[in-house]
Amino acid sequence: MTKIKTVLKGSIYLLLLTLLLAILGLLWLRQEFSRIQSEGANSQYWQSVPVAQWDPTLPPMADCDQTYPQKRAFFGAMHVHTAASYDATAFGTTTSVDDAYRFARGEAVQLRLRGDDVDENTPIMQLGTPLDFMAVTDHAESLGEIQLCYDPASPAHNTLVCRLYRGDLRLPAADDTQPILRLATLAIFGKDRSRKVCGDDGSLCRDRAAQVWHENQRSTELWQDRSSNCAFTTLHAYEYTLAEESANLHRNVIFASAHVPQAVISAKDADQPETLWQWLDDLCISGHSACDALAIPHNSNWSSGRMWFPYSNRALKPEERVRQAALRAKLEPLAEIMQTKGDSECRNGIGSVLGAADEFCDFEKLRAPAEDIDDCEETVGSGGMMLSGCTSRYNFVRYALAAGLKEQSEYGVNPFEMGIIAATDTHNGLPHAASESDYQGSHGIDRNALRRLQERTEVPGGIGAGSPVRYNPGGLAGIYASENSREALFNAMKRRETFGTSGPSIRPRFFAGSNLDDLDCQDPDLLAKAYRQGTPMGGVLKRQESNQEPAFLVSASADPAAGLLQRIQIIKSWVDAQGNTHQAIHDVAGDPDNGARVDPDSCAVSGSGFKQLCASWKDPDFDPQTAASYYSRVLENPSCRWSRWDCIRLPEADRPASCEDAEIPWQVQERAWTSPIWYYPE
Repeated sequence: MTKIKTVLKGSIYLLLLTLLLAILGLLWLRQEFSRIQSEGANSQYWQSVPVAQWDPTLPPMADCDQTYPQKRAFFGAMHVHTAASYDATAFGTTTSVDDAYRFARGEAVQLRLRGDDVDENTPIMQLGTPLDFMAVTDHAESLGEIQLCYDPASPAHNTLVCRLYRGDLRLPAADDTQPILRLATLAIFGKDRSRKVCGDDGSLCRDRAAQVWHENQRSTELWQDRSSNCAFTTLHAYEYTLAEESANLHRNVIFASAHVPQAVISAKDADQPETLWQWLDDLCISGHSACDALAIPHNSNWSSGRMWFPYSNRALKPEERVRQAALRAKLEPLAEIMQTKGDSECRNGIGSVLGAADEFCDFEKLRAPAEDIDDCEETVGSGGMMLSGCTSRYNFVRYALAAGLKEQSEYGVNPFEMGIIAATDTHNGLPHAASESDYQGSHGIDRNALRRLQERTEVPGGIGAGSPVRYNPGGLAGIYASENSREALFNAMKRRETFGTSGPSIRPRFFAGSNLDDLDCQDPDLLAKAYRQGTPMGGVLKRQESNQEPAFLVSASADPAAGLLQRIQIIKSWVDAQGNTHQAIHDVAGDPDNGARVDPDSCAVSGSGFKQLCASWKDPDFDPQTAASYYSRVLENPSCRWSRWDCIRLPEADRPASCEDAEIPWQVQERAWTSPIWYYPE
């Protein structure tokens, strides 16, 4: 009995000791992960940020030798992440801002990741055609944190947070989830900051973030072509990365000139998009004569309906709805329709959208087109970034355009009068490395083909989920401007004379006017007449006094280095008197039955197509009393998707399940989308 008592007493002591150690461990972890709550955008710090240039002594930029009265299509990338972004570094990216600009200008860059051996045979990447313009958009969130974590002289360097983020300490999980767990080390703080990393008042992170932003400005100015050649234009920019209920509300902030705020506000301090817009307006647009800015929302497909949720549905006083809608219209003239995380144009199967199904809406969807997803209808959902929850027509640009028409009729302002642009959203620092046949991933860790072809990744604890094989090489931004200068490009973005492509350098044109049907597509002065007699993409048509329907002029030129064109469509959106959203898709040029084919075993293409297309069209259902938006979509002939290229290069025995999955598309039709033209009765 005594022995039993002794054993029991020892067990109790051991249990108590274990419990004590557990409590001490939890207290230690609580201290290691202690948070600093943000003071918000109204703090003295954010209201007193100066607007200045990196180096006022730099020589002025020369006037461009070449100007284009009928405007020329310039191509570029305005969504690029380098090793300064917390998620890019977590994925192993080492590419610097200077490397990104070097690559965009056509130089070869080695795709190296942290941990690569010096003599490791890593891919060397190079663009076939250099870009005309570029903006680096590193995340403002944790911009200072990652620098502090990697700085041995920083007091943050040896904290548990930083050791986990660097990967010095590994959590018990599979190798392929380690980068996402590293990312979660900082992401777990959400809108707060780590006290251990940033100091008690957060100033360590704010100061280091301002330093990194200053270095970004240096690179942006040094890579700008200041000569009269105007061969390459850089734009100062960053990303504002807000998420609500795991729903995406991200924006890229683009500045017009070298006069920019000397600190960049993040979602940790501006916890609503309206707060970001107001800060930019107060500090930059209205507050400084040489500073101008705009914000470009992206990945609305992940937003659970929150990106384009109408102001008429919000619990706000009527005057506040109007104020916020007007502020948005001022700050957000563009929307990013396509990037590596999917297409945001439209989606079939949404019951709250009336009209025939669009066979091309299933293009590059992160959630399988065949997936049965609940319609959010007139509410918002959650979980979009986790590929879960309901979906909404307010996830997609096409239906946002329709919602904007309704808002215009109610408030006299259209907050969703947005032009179109596309991007890569690369996280390996290589802008527009977007070839389907030579795709090397976009996030560093997907440099390996087998990792790219994974159908599903899960992170323990529900931290993250994804389907790498459903990612894509991303898109390309197109701008029609009179010259390749900051002023000309920015003004074109503000007037929405922009377009996006899924990768190829397709050149679409789109005009509307009362007498454009008289124009001859073969006329060498076609563009001059179209500008003189019509309204270009991004513009607004007023009511026709004669109630005569407007004519639309569309044209497109194929990318000489890509596939032939198949057709041009015009897509109309409108809202009827009962408030219902409608869509209609019209083929207006080309030949959908041209016999274009792709060999799935070799990816060889066959069939006829077009290098150029042009046509005029009138809406057979035009109603002068009904507001509508119109945009054109240009489609290439089918070609192999990147995943098919990867699969046929792998030995058959090594091919993963995704190579045989019938729900994973093996071919694509590359495309371009123009900015809309709006018609209003009044």
